[in-house]
Amino acid sequence: MTANVNALFTSFNSKNLSLSNRVVMAPMTRQFSPNGIPTSDVAGYYKRRAQGGTGLIITEGTTVNDKVATMDANIPQFHGEEALTGWKQVVSEVHQANGKIMPQLWHVGMARVAEKAPSPELPSAGPSGLFKPGKQGAEPMTVQHIEAVIQAFADAASDAKAIGMDGVEIHGAHGYLVDQFFWDGTNQRTDSWGGNMANRSRFAIEIVKAIRAATGPDFPIVLRYSQWKQQDYTARLAHTPQELDAFLTPLSDAGVDIFHCSQRRYWENEFEGSELNLAGWTKKITGKPTITVGSVGLSGDFFGAFKGQGSQTRAVDDLIARLEHNEFDLVAVGRALLQDPNWANKIKENKTSELSEYSGEALASLS
Repeated sequence: MTANVNALFTSFNSKNLSLSNRVVMAPMTRQFSPNGIPTSDVAGYYKRRAQGGTGLIITEGTTVNDKVATMDANIPQFHGEEALTGWKQVVSEVHQANGKIMPQLWHVGMARVAEKAPSPELPSAGPSGLFKPGKQGAEPMTVQHIEAVIQAFADAASDAKAIGMDGVEIHGAHGYLVDQFFWDGTNQRTDSWGGNMANRSRFAIEIVKAIRAATGPDFPIVLRYSQWKQQDYTARLAHTPQELDAFLTPLSDAGVDIFHCSQRRYWENEFEGSELNLAGWTKKITGKPTITVGSVGLSGDFFGAFKGQGSQTRAVDDLIARLEHNEFDLVAVGRALLQDPNWANKIKENKTSELSEYSGEALASLS
């Protein structure tokens, strides 16, 4: 690494969020919370990342209060007294280490395999009950169920504020429930929750509005979205900047404060004829702060990790250059920070020779 990393370690200040630096821990599912309850080990896991210099931690996906929101009993939930007590301890540990933390609020939708999940007798939920185009897995969600899930997101955000979290992130990416509403391949409804892009975005917009109503004007709301889906890596919500504008502007107007823009590789340009990545285009369109993410600090994307493949370290010179040019505001680090809780401090102190390569080992071995 030859670039001056100061840009990564300047403070970030928006209307409702202040951070000591620009390093964000990306949400990464671990399934280490028995019966959905985060333990002291979970608190220690996040505390170590705060001690290691991470400015903002976004937790692994935490499920809202709907019986079919989760795909595994060991995924942490964000509802119920016992789980919230566990998360309150997490908040305390992270704040003691001078870090800040938000939960990622999640509903897995049709990605849930009913027979392998809690409440296996209940079908999974999706706007049209489709896992992907042509693959039916359940009946379409009723309007009553849609409205109940919107309220569940709002209740979780209210609880997050009550226990001292520094904001919330809505998981609207990667083919889970919110994203299933966005995508016309899985949302084939003919009512006001489907059809054109405006209607397909209504579910997310109503979630944002409900969270804002439940938490007040100053509680940070982050929305994570992606072009790709785990069901279709080549899928794109928006093929042009104009289509992206039509998608993002209503969400921004509804109350999203920060957009978390998920790419496989942050260095890839989003549209032909422009060097901006997805976060860069999102910032240009909305004027809101953005988080870039995608293989930061590593040479290979995370799909290889799903196959147990390792990845070598990669210099962040180009990342720093983009940050210095205000293409985006914050940088989310995933596997590199999973492997090495001191990643941020090592980058800051130019100890890149000490950075750990991602080995592709099971998450159970990473602490």
